[in-house]
Amino acid sequence: MHLETTRFLTAEQTRGLAAAHGTPLYVYDEKTLRQRAGETLAFPNAYGLTVRYAMKASPNRRILRIFNEMGLHIDASSGFEVSRALAAGIPANHISLSAQELPDNLAELLDMGVLFNATSLNQIRTAGEARPGIEIGLRFNPGLGSGGTNRTNVGGPASSFGIWHEYAEEAQDLLQKHNLTCVRIHTHIGSGSDPSVWQRVALLSLKQVRRFPDVHTLDMGGGFKVARMQSEKSTDLQEVGAPVKAAFEAFASETGRKLRLEIEPGTYLVANSASIISRVQDVIDTGEDGYLFYRLDTGMTDVLRPSLYGAQHPLVVIPRSEGPERPEAEAILVGHCCESGDILTPAPGDPEALAPRSVSLAEIGDYVVIEGVGAYCSSMSTRNYNSFPASPEVLLNAAGGAELIRKRQPLDDIWALEA
Repeated sequence: MHLETTRFLTAEQTRGLAAAHGTPLYVYDEKTLRQRAGETLAFPNAYGLTVRYAMKASPNRRILRIFNEMGLHIDASSGFEVSRALAAGIPANHISLSAQELPDNLAELLDMGVLFNATSLNQIRTAGEARPGIEIGLRFNPGLGSGGTNRTNVGGPASSFGIWHEYAEEAQDLLQKHNLTCVRIHTHIGSGSDPSVWQRVALLSLKQVRRFPDVHTLDMGGGFKVARMQSEKSTDLQEVGAPVKAAFEAFASETGRKLRLEIEPGTYLVANSASIISRVQDVIDTGEDGYLFYRLDTGMTDVLRPSLYGAQHPLVVIPRSEGPERPEAEAILVGHCCESGDILTPAPGDPEALAPRSVSLAEIGDYVVIEGVGAYCSSMSTRNYNSFPASPEVLLNAAGGAELIRKRQPLDDIWALEA
């Protein structure tokens, strides 16, 4: 079916924004951001809820401030993200750090009030040596997980994230040695939407909570699946949350301990809140038995997920000017990098296979809107590969205006730090 509009951009808006800011251009929609935030704040809970935005999904300060205004807290995955959140005005005690690599200034961040979850036995030891006697959280690998691919599954024996659940006794010994108190248990299963998995992980996590009598909060992580394509299914937060709430209530009835719930959505909050406006800068083919290719002026420098995971993103051709409706064509859309893997239409889950997409017949100078790029695109790309500058970001704000929230990177910034 021929489309002239995307989720939140009209053809007229697309042309106007491209003319004003150039391409490629990220465009975020504040209305969608706020709607998604409201949905997460309604997650079923028994005794209180804290929603932490996993800022690694998209860390622009304007987005952080919108979510902070709505009452969301922050989940940071590095000390650098903590500093970025602080610079955006997020209160230190609203930031929780769970990292693969500990920052050199961990002690300083702890003194500021940043919450900390140790993700390994060594991290418990390090925190205890830096600041004995403090309260911390422990992130456990529950032994199972959920995700579209092995790369998006962060629970189970193939994942390095968290303390393996069988090492809880060693964790207790380290806490006692350094006079540390565990007040939070943290787990994360991956990018899945199966309510039964969430229920099982909740029960396994509550089993860990029993070992730590001072725990008052159980953080279930994020990883709520979002449908970018029409063929995909989004997580129903009420459906996955209901059995978690029931498990908390049963635990309280048995033990008298009413635990606060934390969740850490990233993708759910921002994935479908953004699109990239790109330009068709060439159209080529490889003969009668080959393929039709649309070469775009964007690619893995702005959206890496297709090349990395075989991820699928909606693609909408917008003619550069008004005219009669175009016929459809089967085309391979490729990026601008000199890299064979810079493909925007791989087979689902298989980044090495080509999958022609049925889109409108395009001409050089037309626009292609790539949807569902709010999460893990601007923040996770091969930025500056082939020396392409980082793209600007615009927010369609609640007042109906278009704010520039990140400028296009000046070319000489790419080599400015070279000695």
